[in-house]
Amino acid sequence: MSDIDTFPALAEDHFRPVNEAALFTPDRKTHAPRILLLYGSLRERSYSRFATFEAARILRRFGAETRIFNPEGLPLPDGAPKDHPKVAELRELAQWSEGMVWCSPERHGAMTGVMKSQIDWIPLAMGSIRPTQGRTLAVMQVNGGSQSFNAVNQLRILGRWMRMITIPNQSSVPKAFNEFDEAGRMRPSPFYNRIVDVMEELIKFTLLTRDRADYLTDRYSERVEAAEALSKRVNQKTI
Repeated sequence: MSDIDTFPALAEDHFRPVNEAALFTPDRKTHAPRILLLYGSLRERSYSRFATFEAARILRRFGAETRIFNPEGLPLPDGAPKDHPKVAELRELAQWSEGMVWCSPERHGAMTGVMKSQIDWIPLAMGSIRPTQGRTLAVMQVNGGSQSFNAVNQLRILGRWMRMITIPNQSSVPKAFNEFDEAGRMRPSPFYNRIVDVMEELIKFTLLTRDRADYLTDRYSERVEAAEALSKRVNQKTI
């Protein structure tokens, strides 16, 4: 007898066929998409902050509710307790959000420490709550010189690690000092147009996925692990 259609390693109790109703006809949320924006510089004239505020304005024009986290005063990861006010604020915003925008300067060919610290303070799980899993993500960077994509490429890796739905489009603004006026507003340009494109795509992906995010991130391996952990706890109580 052929074993081509047998699955001896499969935990049948936790294998579930795809639920098309959960994918295509979920209950629809009616509130405005909730987008958290993070930027990666503490400079007084910070182009990543300027770009982030432009992105927030565009998102609100698309009908989103936005919140921008100010990283000033955020301690280094593991340099303070989890109940530090800035850490608690960041984690509460991450839980509130349905999508995020990460915008970093590129420094020494990489994202800044300010940017990485914010991401490192957001855990994969907080008890039963996963503050990033299933959220959408848009990535942007600003450059002091010619256009580069090092920071956005790194941000994409982090987004995948945080189990986020990172949209295909992205923004990289070269010679950012030329792209913003004295008030910090971005001048008309193809780089501004690209930020509009990225925010439009983020809103579309957020609306498309937020109602089904829990189902999209429901995994066979995690169901197996949860059942094993529950069985272990029950066995310990009966000993």
